Amino acid sequence: MEQTIHPIKRCGCGTPSEKCDQLARTIKAGKLDPDATLVFDVRREADYAASSESIPGALWKNPDKIDAWIDAVPRTLDVVVYCTRGDAISNTVVDRLQAAGVKARYLEGGLEAWKAAGRKLARK
Repeated sequence: MEQTIHPIKRCGCGTPSEKCDQLARTIKAGKLDPDATLVFDVRREADYAASSESIPGALWKNPDKIDAWIDAVPRTLDVVVYCTRGDAISNTVVDRLQAAGVKARYLEGGLEAWKAAGRKLARK
């Protein structure tokens, strides 16, 4: 009997289907614990350079050079990405990460929502 090989879900869980109903694409600022999650700041290089603040513990990753760093992202950890407003950049990066088998979400509203929620900021 031939074994059926199922494609990896976009969330990385391995159950066959296009999208995982157990992993939302977004997370709200009040729900994110940066101490328990791998957080990537994916603001464009100019936006990142112009800002003096970030989410504590976040690692900056250039979204324009995702091909250079995507293979090094652990497939076993939950990953949250954010940009300035949680829009096109975060969405694109999450799409790429999920397609590569990473359990990734993006921060709804980005860094602006984080600040509006009164969450702690780190100086770069």
